[in-house]
Amino acid sequence: MDLVRDDVDLGPAGVVTREYVDHPGAVAVVVLDDDDRVLLLRQYRHPVRSSLWEVPAGLLDVDGEPAVGAAARELAEEADLTAEVWAVLADYATTPGASNEAVRVFLARGLAEVPGDERHTRTGEEAGMVPVWVPLDEAVGLVLDGSLHNPSTVVGVLAAAASRTQGWASLRPADAPWPHRRGALPDAPTGS
Repeated sequence: MDLVRDDVDLGPAGVVTREYVDHPGAVAVVVLDDDDRVLLLRQYRHPVRSSLWEVPAGLLDVDGEPAVGAAARELAEEADLTAEVWAVLADYATTPGASNEAVRVFLARGLAEVPGDERHTRTGEEAGMVPVWVPLDEAVGLVLDGSLHNPSTVVGVLAAAASRTQGWASLRPADAPWPHRRGALPDAPTGS
């Protein structure tokens, strides 16, 4: 991540200087099992000095990696799971006034465990992650009562619940266009 300063020509409003965080973007995965339960992982997040319940997620920090490939990698690394079925639930910009970070939230189903000898060795904050399976309806209640704070989890849980009520008709293909992913955004009119 870098701090960037752009001079932006707003036409009649003049030229303004804007600073923002240039972020590689991220993916998140709502993992739904055959019993309609969502996987949540408890992970320490130092900036907010709290352990949060989150869906598996990670940065788009491998050059050229498709978003669904990054999501599959994060699912295997953080939850020791693979998924047979992938779809896009939602895309969002985390803080569009301060960062260009774009997040794609996937739905993963058709789960299988990663064989023990192929599992990723977790370190740092990931080493102590605690997994729990929560019924989707209960997870919605946890969002609404303020118990879940991670934005990808909030967006993903609510999107999954909404999509389910529509018979999953709102799901997009795992490789659906993503115009707000870094690299797909147009350049600023002028930069410094």
